[in-house]
Amino acid sequence: MSSYPVPSCAVPVSAGMVVAVPAELLASPLKSGRNLGDADRSAVVIGGTERIRTCGAVVFCKVVAVAGAQVRRDGQVRAKGSPVHHATLGPLEGKAGPVAIGTIAGRAPLGARFVKGERERLLARDFMIRVIVLMTLMPGARPGDVIAALAGDLALVPWARPWRPASGRAAGDWRNALGPVPLEELRDLVLGSAWREHAGGGCPGAVRIGKKKPLKAGSLDGTLVRVPDTPANRAFFGTVGTGDDSGPYPCLRALPLTCCSCRALFAMPHGPAGTDKAESEQALLDEAMEQFPFLFAPDWIWLMDRNYHGAARIARMIRSAHVLIRLKSDIPLKRTSQILPDGSYRAELSGDGVTVAVRVIEYWVTVEGQEVPEMFCLVTDLMDWEDYPGPELASLYKWRWDGSETALREAKAPLRGAGPGTGPMLRSGSPDLVRQELAAWAAAVGLARGTVRDAALAAAPARKGRRPGLAVRARDLSFARAVRAVLSAIRLGHACYQAVTSEIGNYRNVVDRNRHRARKSKSPSSFAHAGPADTVTRIAPAVITMANTPA
Repeated sequence: MSSYPVPSCAVPVSAGMVVAVPAELLASPLKSGRNLGDADRSAVVIGGTERIRTCGAVVFCKVVAVAGAQVRRDGQVRAKGSPVHHATLGPLEGKAGPVAIGTIAGRAPLGARFVKGERERLLARDFMIRVIVLMTLMPGARPGDVIAALAGDLALVPWARPWRPASGRAAGDWRNALGPVPLEELRDLVLGSAWREHAGGGCPGAVRIGKKKPLKAGSLDGTLVRVPDTPANRAFFGTVGTGDDSGPYPCLRALPLTCCSCRALFAMPHGPAGTDKAESEQALLDEAMEQFPFLFAPDWIWLMDRNYHGAARIARMIRSAHVLIRLKSDIPLKRTSQILPDGSYRAELSGDGVTVAVRVIEYWVTVEGQEVPEMFCLVTDLMDWEDYPGPELASLYKWRWDGSETALREAKAPLRGAGPGTGPMLRSGSPDLVRQELAAWAAAVGLARGTVRDAALAAAPARKGRRPGLAVRARDLSFARAVRAVLSAIRLGHACYQAVTSEIGNYRNVVDRNRHRARKSKSPSSFAHAGPADTVTRIAPAVITMANTPA
């Protein structure tokens, strides 16, 4: 027989699949027999089912959508519905769960003040949630451009009713109608899933310390995010850098809690910037301990910078987790022991009527024979110097930079105005929409990070180079490349998760290069005073020398 067998059941077809159709079998559905013209918004049909032969002309058709047909009297075949009912976030959505956004959208009420009626042809709840998430990965794009990118090839389908990307004003009305709650639900779902992945065995290449009781390393540090200068934002968030609240842009302060190994985001409490950095971050740490107590687990150690959070908070943290904190020189310590064999010593840290027993690790760092002009002083609640030696804790502390600084730099890369530039980093003009956009950004970063982790698990070890034959870690893969691959898949309607993770796995970073810069050039400006001597990058291992010698 020369034709294909007819299956007993229909072959399942989904968006993203490719169908090969012999060119001679494509026919016009018009009853008049004439060919389709530009004015006819119809799909072509298949006129036969003969077997495809080698060298025969074949049309390869990508399945854009599977929808009900609506046939007009003149024979035109159109699709029922609208792109808003078929568009997805591609590989990001696969990481969140196939029905997660639909479920959240199903119970999200719409503010009748902004959106009236039940017409959801140009925009819909779940579609708008996806638009807001995608908007944080395309900060330079207008709302109409983001909507067009999300719809992709769906805009080419001959829908029963013509569809076009909604206007910026309509998108703004829908954002106000949705409010921040649906996006915060999605954020909590995504970040909670990331924590559950780490709560067991951890991520590939996890940074650990200790042999008897290994601990996984996490990091927390505050960051500022600039928002548009509107009266509402200025009144709610305030500014930093001036005593009279006259800074150029209002700012919100966030406290991301991340994994040092793969830079996954677990939580990000946030609030107004506040005039005092220490006080604002202390309030956010209190909020984190109240809202996310599961993050402070006994098998985790949290690395923290010199922004002192007080003895009372440290005591509260070490009830369930462990800490490794760098202290400023003006924080008093009362020594309670001799120098231990590892070069550390025990001491008491007091404040606010609370005294905490800690172990102190003091050390110097030398790079290329040049000594850093300050001594590092770390305190920890880990008293077992044999399982957690001082030099190993000093080496562990450098991972705070990966967990906080590098992770934030990568996550902020898609935000316009991030880094030393001027201008707002978010685009929302009211506090509620800032909450919404920040939640969408956290969800987008969490979904992209999850895709990178899956890509690392599926990637083949390198055959040569610095890590031949070793398992690929998430930090070995380029996050910027991952975001670009995801955006490309969304635009093209690629639903194959394996294809996207395979592409991400092909781009490897060179890590552990022992790169050093002066602290003042952490975010170097373009002004003349930042010369080559300030921004030069040195590549050399850092040598740790304990400050104290055992008796």
